[in-house]
Amino acid sequence: MSIGERIKGARKRANLSLRDLSEKVGVSAQAISKYERNLDVPGSSILIKLAKSLEVRVEYLLRPLSISLSQPSYRSYRSKLSIQDEELINAQVQDWLERYVSIEEIVNLQAKFHMPVVNRKIEQLDDAEKVALELRKFWQIGLDPIENLVEILETQGIKVGIIKGADNFDALTLVANEAIPVIVAKAGVPGDRQRLSIAHELGHLILELPEGMDEEKAAYRFAGAFLVPEPSARRELGDKRQRLDFYELHLLKHKYGMSMQAWIYRAQDLNILSKAGAVAMYRQFNASGWKHQEPGDAYPSERTDRLERLVIRALTEDMISETRAEELLGKSLTEFWKQASKQHDGLPLPIYH
Repeated sequence: MSIGERIKGARKRANLSLRDLSEKVGVSAQAISKYERNLDVPGSSILIKLAKSLEVRVEYLLRPLSISLSQPSYRSYRSKLSIQDEELINAQVQDWLERYVSIEEIVNLQAKFHMPVVNRKIEQLDDAEKVALELRKFWQIGLDPIENLVEILETQGIKVGIIKGADNFDALTLVANEAIPVIVAKAGVPGDRQRLSIAHELGHLILELPEGMDEEKAAYRFAGAFLVPEPSARRELGDKRQRLDFYELHLLKHKYGMSMQAWIYRAQDLNILSKAGAVAMYRQFNASGWKHQEPGDAYPSERTDRLERLVIRALTEDMISETRAEELLGKSLTEFWKQASKQHDGLPLPIYH
């Protein structure tokens, strides 16, 4: 990736127009356009101003590594994403993946993905249940609740990222360097919604569908079955219910990391709850204003800290400098340690600051 492409990508991530950036740097919009199209190369003083204005390090603009990305398959929450939103998301994903792949190469710990040896073909939606169970067995997960979905997937060589994205963005799937499956979900939303989005994208990656089948329905059926396998659902709910209690659903959400509304869908899919019973509960959710924000304390967000662990490992082993660590983390070490200390009740200890 050229300096021009990096300038453009950073500008898109910062959500700045050519004119916005030109005013910050003190050059014309035409000059910025030439930099981005590689018709001109910024001098060192302009490069420093560009980095400051774009809130990136100069090292980022000079970073040699680049990765190729397939066309993303986007999922949006409420409406279709605009071209500007897609450019913003692509830039965020590109930056995160480049830093991730870089640190893996530095510590020589590239996680390889191998498609699971399970029967991935389905003929009807119910077959997604079998695929989810087979995948759990192949990955040796068992039937217990999955505490950290991201760790499970990354252990299998699937890169999982949580980014700010855009307002309507929910999740996406793509392939990096023609070999690395990538799933990205939105930051700043409840963890149960993140997990359903990630499991849904996993469904798109794993399932082989017949022509004409609704891909979204199949992926959501797989997602529910992967997060809460049928034997677990029946153990928790029983084989037949007239209705489900909202507090019961709230407790199950915190046990399995799947939303209350997704539990209702799950019960309906397994014929534990009738369609009429499910519809009545959906109506109560809507009437109570719970559709977009469920009652009670939220389920915590997924943790995506493998990149950070690898950077700290490399820094501790003197494999990289502090400056390089900051570039790979995407923030200063001071900011990183401060955030980590706040999150982990005083750790890391002050000696590391």
